[in-house]
Amino acid sequence: MLFDRFPRAGTQTAAARRKLFRSTKSYGHAEGLSCVFRQWRAGHSHCRLLHGYALAFRSVFVAEEIDERNSCFDFGGLKPVKAWLHEKFDHTLIVAEDDPELETFRQLAERGIVALRVLPVVGCEAIARIAFGHVAQFVAETTGQRVRLEQVEVSEHSGNAASYSEDGPGPFGARGPVRTEAPPPESCP
Repeated sequence: MLFDRFPRAGTQTAAARRKLFRSTKSYGHAEGLSCVFRQWRAGHSHCRLLHGYALAFRSVFVAEEIDERNSCFDFGGLKPVKAWLHEKFDHTLIVAEDDPELETFRQLAERGIVALRVLPVVGCEAIARIAFGHVAQFVAETTGQRVRLEQVEVSEHSGNAASYSEDGPGPFGARGPVRTEAPPPESCP
């Protein structure tokens, strides 16, 4: 086209722009990742009470080159991630390590009434960060750092979602390096 030969002022030419491939994997609300939260610090709202969601997770992967199968990331290789999500969030109770009722929840877990997961903090943003750390490390190890996890989004339902990503120097420029270590570990019995 005529305008392809005449870039607009302030824009890079096609040759100067870095090309990235992105792919997305989602585990929707129907996946069965039904868990119960308690955000005890939310004294101003009903979120301080036990409440549940069928969580959904969406991960975005980025690579500068596709692999020999013409993929940014092979979704079939995510079975360990799916298993991890089910272990952490399928029919579990998630509370913060500083919850004043933690001992009560531990007693319920000892009696086999709940599958307790204790995290440093609780909330959609915190879960997105923890999932990001786990998936980023998995992707870095399985692809030899060819692929980077760009973002994890966690949604409670169609109206509420939170995401986590990391920026910094690295092989993908300002968008950052492959993360090779997880955020502070969650404590899960």
